[in-house]
Amino acid sequence: MARTKEFDPDAALQAALELFWRRGYEATSMADLVEQLGIGRASIYATFGNKRELYLKAMDRYTEGCDPSLLAELSQPGPALPAVRAVVRRFASEAASPERRLYGCFITNTAAELAPHDPAAARRVEISWEHVETPLHSALVRAQAQGELSGDRDPRALARTLLVLLQGIRIVGKASSDPARVQEAAEQALTLLD
Repeated sequence: MARTKEFDPDAALQAALELFWRRGYEATSMADLVEQLGIGRASIYATFGNKRELYLKAMDRYTEGCDPSLLAELSQPGPALPAVRAVVRRFASEAASPERRLYGCFITNTAAELAPHDPAAARRVEISWEHVETPLHSALVRAQAQGELSGDRDPRALARTLLVLLQGIRIVGKASSDPARVQEAAEQALTLLD
């Protein structure tokens, strides 16, 4: 007869996510995970697989809950450019906030640490970036159709520029104690939409 789990796998996955987000993949040991999750190594392996598999599951958890409002913000009826500007400013504000600054973005952190040599992590990073770029592109296409954005502008290239800016904001926001650095960069980038 199979034993029932004596822990909540969902809560354990969330605890692993928070530890990986705070420390990164390489700096987190199995001993750290055992301590953070409050369960034995064998239970971790039986439930989640090895450390890498647990990390990938934590990435999936993060992206499931990551910025669900982005699509809603960018697809509101009416003028589209104010929504795009608001999203860029929100990212800059979040990156500069003291409580978010030290963690950065889990996806951006993974892009820097694992994506260059881990195809599964890189695939998840790309999917996450698509979830940002696609609604930005759609909003910019709408802005162009509504006459808010010049017809000679390339909405796809602008969306990609903003995606790269947002990822850079997250990196610089994590490393810099000067909130003006990311906020001024965001405002300057928004001039591309004029």
